[in-house]
Amino acid sequence: MSRIGKQPVQLPDKVVITLDGDMINVKGPKGQLDRKLHPAIDIEINENVLNVKTDLNDKKKMALQGLFRSLIFNMVAGVTTGYEKKLLLSGIGYRAETSGKKLVLNVGYSNPVDFDLPDGISATVEKNTEITLSGIDKELLGQAAANIRRIRPPEPYKGKGIMYSDERIIRKAGKTAGKD
Repeated sequence: MSRIGKQPVQLPDKVVITLDGDMINVKGPKGQLDRKLHPAIDIEINENVLNVKTDLNDKKKMALQGLFRSLIFNMVAGVTTGYEKKLLLSGIGYRAETSGKKLVLNVGYSNPVDFDLPDGISATVEKNTEITLSGIDKELLGQAAANIRRIRPPEPYKGKGIMYSDERIIRKAGKTAGKD
């Protein structure tokens, strides 16, 4: 049984949820998010509590119940508080700057790399090496952070590259001089 799917989602006073057929719309102080629901999922809203219902005899439907409960919870949290991801640049001469909706990265290539931020995601750069991405859509924010990291992933010998702030790079030993 889906333990996550059975848990109710508490709705703050500032959040308004509307159902239109198979679409769910969540409005809050930070913005609005929409998502299409699976046909096997039913939503019940009672007194600031949202429950996700489905047929509990089918394992796939139970998995969908937990998935959509988590997605709706993330939507509610996003429109009330928002999400943040931090990226760190590590390497000599590595730096970042913002210009409008672009992130300009100097990460060891011959030319700077321009990264266009998706709609709904904003970036701030501190100390030229710390990028803070913020937005209300957790899925879009995580994908944007992964795309930025993919420009120059951290390498295991010197640890140079773009990494998440909570990421730990396992370092490898380099070559050693052979014994004669």
